[in-house]
Amino acid sequence: MPRSLFRLSHFAVGICLLVASQAQNSAWGADVDLVLHSGRIVTVDDKFSIAQAIAVAGDRIVAVGATDRIRAMAGSETRIVDLQGATVLPGLIDSHVHPVAAAMHEFDHPIPEMDTIADVLAYIHARTQVVPDGEWISVRQVFITRLRDQRYPTRTELDQAAPRHPVIFATGPDASVNSLALKESGLDKNSTVTDGGTGYLEKDPQTGELTGILRSCTRLVKTRSNAKPASNSDELTRLKTLLADYNKVGLTSITDKDASDGEIALFRQLREANQLTCRVYLHASVDAQAPMEKIAERFQTLAKHPLRQYDNWLWLRGVKSYLDGGMLTGSAYMRQPWGLSKIYSINDPDYRGLLYIPAEKLRDITRLAVQHDLQMTAHSVGDGAVHALIDAYREINRELVKEQSPDGSTTKPLARRDGDPPTRTTSDAPIARSRPSVTHCNFMSREAIDTMRELGIVCDLQPAWLWLDGQTLRNQFGNDRLAYFQPYRSLFERGVMVGGGSDHMQKIGGIRSVNPYNPFLGMWITLSRSPRRSSEPLHLEQKLTREQAIRLYTINNAWLTFEEHEKGSLEVGKLADFIVLKTDILSCDEEAIRDIEVSQTYVGGRLVYESR
Repeated sequence: MPRSLFRLSHFAVGICLLVASQAQNSAWGADVDLVLHSGRIVTVDDKFSIAQAIAVAGDRIVAVGATDRIRAMAGSETRIVDLQGATVLPGLIDSHVHPVAAAMHEFDHPIPEMDTIADVLAYIHARTQVVPDGEWISVRQVFITRLRDQRYPTRTELDQAAPRHPVIFATGPDASVNSLALKESGLDKNSTVTDGGTGYLEKDPQTGELTGILRSCTRLVKTRSNAKPASNSDELTRLKTLLADYNKVGLTSITDKDASDGEIALFRQLREANQLTCRVYLHASVDAQAPMEKIAERFQTLAKHPLRQYDNWLWLRGVKSYLDGGMLTGSAYMRQPWGLSKIYSINDPDYRGLLYIPAEKLRDITRLAVQHDLQMTAHSVGDGAVHALIDAYREINRELVKEQSPDGSTTKPLARRDGDPPTRTTSDAPIARSRPSVTHCNFMSREAIDTMRELGIVCDLQPAWLWLDGQTLRNQFGNDRLAYFQPYRSLFERGVMVGGGSDHMQKIGGIRSVNPYNPFLGMWITLSRSPRRSSEPLHLEQKLTREQAIRLYTINNAWLTFEEHEKGSLEVGKLADFIVLKTDILSCDEEAIRDIEVSQTYVGGRLVYESR
């Protein structure tokens, strides 16, 4: 069905339900549990309509409209909330978080913010006063591009800060270590990467000695954890604390974009105990470096997982692998060379970054995802990786087209499971039904965007990276090469479904976290495109409108999880997930958007957060 006709049909159904609600006001009075009135209800429907009031029965919205009519639906047991003009948005959705690891990050001890190498060394030295001699000290995900010094601590600096402790300063696959860490890991100037994996050990060009910097081979460092052990109860408690903080900043749904089996089990425990306060969509982790027979077994296991059955609180529907490195570590796979760089220690003028999955294997993994009705995505930061993943999707789509019979019917359908929510697609391509996804896709191109539109490929981007890292990238690549860096406007205009997320990795706290998960900061970034420590915005022609920024974190993210009929807008029949704001996002100064606070958060009509 064409999208325009589908929208009309969906709108007609909504009108019928609304008419029915008007005809049954007296009957519904006893059943309506909650009415919020005299506010500004931003519905985020197709017309971005603004209403005054909303009524909820159970966990669903039963009416949206004028205050007088909605208030008349209330019964003697109905809770009535006078919004006093406050603005209401649909519950916000984060398309990319790593909540379990983030929640546990400071379980052992608080970790201060580190803005300079001096801060890093001071923290390491402070840990030597607590950690017994000979035990490891680890600093992780303090990205050098975000330090004012924009470099790794040297081996000598780490030796001076902790002469009796092995130390690792790791940023994803890259790391800087001290002499004792090299010794304990059995690494010296004669060492090379021999495990068949990626990466190399940096050496001093004059002496041939190891500098202590390891590129994409942190796995070679034999660290030992001395952190206090966490029980299952500890993990559940910390995870609930994080979910509550997500609620505090207006999040009612999240996508775990790389869930291990243990992390999935934790979410399942909370679901069974009815203790989730955010709805959770899961992309299970798939190790693309494993042999294909092991990967096939992984897909078979996931396809039969009990959480594959749709549940609007907890649903396992996706898989995630890693296709390239990162822009924060100088390893994202680019179509053109990175260029020489002191910050990233790039000495090869032809260096393009690191691609972890060969094309044929990537196609095989994608094919397995489609065959098992699992939404495929891969970490793809550089434009080279983005094109590689799109090429894999295009090849699998060609295979699906060939499987169609002459009359257009599909001989091997992508069957929707019983109980799955109804969905629609933006493309007629067969692969579009599985909503293949690209994760990160910071560097893009016009050709990539056009192909994504053609095939119905969706993507999730993290605006905070533009804010935190935009100036460093401009220094490295120049302004012209960033014309399609996080190209939000182009994606919206071309009809590619893009959602907003954070890639929250560590710490609890909407702003202090790595990366910050406050969605209002994310919205502001898409409007201002202003990198920190810079007086110049980054390609303002790619900025969004306020309406688009709101859609990025609501209905678009619902689309990314096949749930656009369940949530993402405030319409009759949808889940009653919404937030009440302290500031009107549609009329306040643009700069004030980043600081908007939430006064109330409702999930399924239940109040899960209220400011004090």
